[in-house]
Amino acid sequence: MHQAQPLSAAAGASPGRMAQADTSSSGGAGDRLLELVLSQLDDDQAQDLVAIPLAGKSSIADHMIIASGRSTRQVAAMAQKLAEKIKQGGFGNARVEGLPAADWVLIDAGDVIVHLFRPEVRSFYNLERMWGFGDEKTGAA
Repeated sequence: MHQAQPLSAAAGASPGRMAQADTSSSGGAGDRLLELVLSQLDDDQAQDLVAIPLAGKSSIADHMIIASGRSTRQVAAMAQKLAEKIKQGGFGNARVEGLPAADWVLIDAGDVIVHLFRPEVRSFYNLERMWGFGDEKTGAA
């Protein structure tokens, strides 16, 4: 079973930025899309990037990416730029939700789903924990 992988300084990136994810599994269109998304988010200085492989866990997508921006302005700019890069890359039009407020923007590119958050909103919803990663604490609930 695959676990979510934080793309952190331990993997070769500077703190708060992402490192290259292991996308060598099949080399298909989904992996090329994943590489494009990760590269673009790195270029746009997304913070605390986490890649969660969903294959075998969910039929909604093959990968989920969760990242933060420093402000609503940065989150909105990252989302708009990423949607444009996905289209330019030949992956079709990505569906984008949440742009007016830009506290949490969802980009559905088919095989890859991207959640972009302001840090406070991200910690409130804690999607990493919902998918079995991050803040794993044992004890009574």
